[in-house]
Amino acid sequence: MSGFVAGPVTVAVPATSANLGPGFDCLGLALDLHDLLTGEVTDGGLEIEIVGKGAETLPRDDRHLVVRSMRAAFKVLGVEAPGLRLKFENKIPQSRGLGSSSAAIVGGLALARALVADGERFDDHSLLFLANQIEGHPDNVAPAVVGGFVVAGQSEDEVWAISAPIAASISAVAFVPPTGVSTEAARGLLPEQVPHAVAAANTGRAAMLVAALAGAPDQLLRGTEDFLHQSYRSSAMPESFALVTALRADGLAAFISGAGPTVLVLTTDGAELAERCPAGWARYSLPVDLAGVRVVTP
Repeated sequence: MSGFVAGPVTVAVPATSANLGPGFDCLGLALDLHDLLTGEVTDGGLEIEIVGKGAETLPRDDRHLVVRSMRAAFKVLGVEAPGLRLKFENKIPQSRGLGSSSAAIVGGLALARALVADGERFDDHSLLFLANQIEGHPDNVAPAVVGGFVVAGQSEDEVWAISAPIAASISAVAFVPPTGVSTEAARGLLPEQVPHAVAAANTGRAAMLVAALAGAPDQLLRGTEDFLHQSYRSSAMPESFALVTALRADGLAAFISGAGPTVLVLTTDGAELAERCPAGWARYSLPVDLAGVRVVTP
């Protein structure tokens, strides 16, 4: 089909954890848990198959975030797909603070790029810019694009994502509760202003976290201490907040992942912490994903 490659094409996109405690809206980490998105351009219509997370609840039409993102990328590339046949194999839990929405956006953009014959002109910076326009803030989409530990930000029409060093010994354990919390609801609990001393303390912890991840892992507990957002959100996820409090009391670098309610622990000894997982919750032992979104079929 003119302008498109012969499909199907599959991309893998990682889960992400934003904030990492004090790095509100600016720090993010890609994790080795992936959604697989497969697509091909057809002569007409839209076919969507979903397996795994969200299979019972996600739409199978143009409302799906992957489809919306693909359409946005096609528009930037100046092409229009007459039809699409799509399959999504989802492993990232939905509405749990592990970047499922960002994975859908970044994965959809990358899949559209891979399906266009000269899609490489839509480079990673352009992909990040468009992903941020769709998502609204870059701390989840940036690590999904480039992988690893990322310092991200935006100002007016500019967005940036800087890959920062992370020690090879660092991995994560995620404790995922059975019910989710919407990002909008979690953000709605935040105050419009905080005292200057609180902001200063939080800035110090975020700076410490960057250093701790790069090569001072003994400072991870101090570096993941947050003063800016987690306590305000505790009423929406009391069990998660209680788990964070208990884990930190035992010296573990625990925090709410993204907008929650997943609890993430950074560790350097490969501990799986099975005994700390509450009944009814899921536990994932996750290395850091260093590659970001990528095509996994030619």
